[in-house]
Amino acid sequence: MYHLSLCEIKDNLLKKKFSSVELTKCFLERIEKYKNLNAYITVCSDQALQAAKKSDEKIANNTAGDLEGIPLGIKDMFITKGIRTTSGSRMLSNFIPPYESTITQKLLDAGAVFLGKTNMDEFAMGSTNSTSYFGKVINPWKVKERLVPGGSSGGSAAAVCGHLCAAATGSDTGGSIRQPAAFTGIVGLKPTYGRCSRYGMIAMASSLDQGGVFAKTVRDSAVLLKAISGYDEKDSTSANIPVPDFESFAGRSIKGMKIGIPKEFLVDGIQQDIVDAWKKGAQILKDAGAEIVDVSLPSSKYSLPVYYIIQPAEASANLARYDGVRYGFRAEGKTLNEMYENTRDQGFGNEVKRRILIGTYVLSAGYFDAYYMKALKVRKIIYHEFNDVFQKVDALLAPTTPSSAFSLDNEPKDPVTMYLNDILTVTANIAGVPGMSVPICLDKDQKPLGLQLMAPHFMEEKLIQIGSVLEAGASFPSLKEID
Repeated sequence: MYHLSLCEIKDNLLKKKFSSVELTKCFLERIEKYKNLNAYITVCSDQALQAAKKSDEKIANNTAGDLEGIPLGIKDMFITKGIRTTSGSRMLSNFIPPYESTITQKLLDAGAVFLGKTNMDEFAMGSTNSTSYFGKVINPWKVKERLVPGGSSGGSAAAVCGHLCAAATGSDTGGSIRQPAAFTGIVGLKPTYGRCSRYGMIAMASSLDQGGVFAKTVRDSAVLLKAISGYDEKDSTSANIPVPDFESFAGRSIKGMKIGIPKEFLVDGIQQDIVDAWKKGAQILKDAGAEIVDVSLPSSKYSLPVYYIIQPAEASANLARYDGVRYGFRAEGKTLNEMYENTRDQGFGNEVKRRILIGTYVLSAGYFDAYYMKALKVRKIIYHEFNDVFQKVDALLAPTTPSSAFSLDNEPKDPVTMYLNDILTVTANIAGVPGMSVPICLDKDQKPLGLQLMAPHFMEEKLIQIGSVLEAGASFPSLKEID
C-alpha cells in the first residue's frame, strides 16, 4: 500500500480495496521501523487511527472528502490544535497550540489523516535539516552514506521519499520545498506568495514564507495544492482569487508553449551531471512540442545577497516574541533582562542566533538604508524582470540545486558556503512566483537530481501541465525501498 501514489490510494480507498485504518497502521509501522531517519518529531498514532476510523465511516456512507482517509505528514511549523508544534526548536519544545492553522484545517476538512509532525531545520533556517533541536534527518535514498535530505523541510521530504506518509506539507522561504524535493527524488511545489494562507504558520520571514506540498507525482501535488489553496480573511496577504482545478491540467499537451532557459542559472561550480540533466529536460519538453527559448534575468545574480538581508531582518523581528514570558521555553535569571538573555541564548540554536544578529544589524540605525532598503529596491527590480520575461515565455526551466545531496559528514562548516545551496531557488521567492521541482534522473553516484519550473504569478496550472510532461519523459526511478 505504501508504494502507491496519493491518487492511487484515493482510488483504492473509495473502491474499498483497503481501509484507511489498514493504511494508517501500515504507515505508522514504517515510521517506527525507520525511526533512525528521524523524519518525525512527533508521531500521533492514537489520533491518526481515530481519524482513520472516522474516514472509513464516511467512505462507507458516501460522504468522503477529497482527501478522505489519506495519511499525511505535517511540517512542524504548521500550528496543529492539541498536537505539539515545535518548529524544530528548543524554544517551542513543549508548546501545544490551542488553535489550527488554515492550511492544516483545510486538509482536515478534506478528510486527511495526520500521522505526525515532521522534522525541520530550527525555525526553517537551514538547507540540510541539521539545525533541528531534535536531531538531524537522514535522506532515505542512501542511508549508509548519511546523505542530507535538504532543508528546511527535510523531514517532510524524507517521509514522502521513504514512504512514511502518502504526501506531506512543507514551507518554502528560499527553496525549502524545492531543494529537499530535488535531493530526495520527489515532487515539491511552492505556490505563488498569497495562493495559500499563512495563518498559523510559525513565521520566519513574513514576506517570503509560503506553504506548499511534497508528493510522489505531479498529479498528487495538484490534488494537494487545490485542497490547501484559497482566500483566508485571517491572512491579509492571502489573495482573493478563484482556485482552479489544478489536477485537470496534469497530462495536458504543451504543444506550442514557450519554455525559457535563464542563462544566469548556469552558476559557477554547478555539477556537470546537473547541466546534462537540464539539457535532458529541455529536450523532453521540445520533443513534446514546446519551443525552447534562451532568456535573461540579469539581476537574478543578486537574489542570494538580497535574500540574506531581507530574511534575517524579518526573522529578527518575528522571533522577538520568544522571550520566555508568555509561552515556550524559559530559562531562569536574577533579573528580567537576565531571564530574557538566558532564555534566548539557551532556547535558540547557533544558526537562528546568527540570523537574528544579522537581521538586527541590517535594521539598525545607520545601516537600515544601506542594507535593508537597498535590498528591497533590488527585489523590486528582480520582480519586474520576471514579469517582463513572462511576457515572452510561458514558464522557465532551470536546475533546482547546484549539486546533488551531500553527506552529513561532509557538511560545509562555513555558513556562507551553506547559504550557497539556495542560490538557484531563492529567486522565485524574491519575485513571489510559483515554483516546482520535478525529479529528472540520477547522477553518476546514483543520487537524485531535480529540475525546477517557474511560472507567472498565480499560474500554478502551468507548472502542473509542464511538470507532468517532464515527469512522463524522465521516467524517474523512485525509491523502491530504504536500504
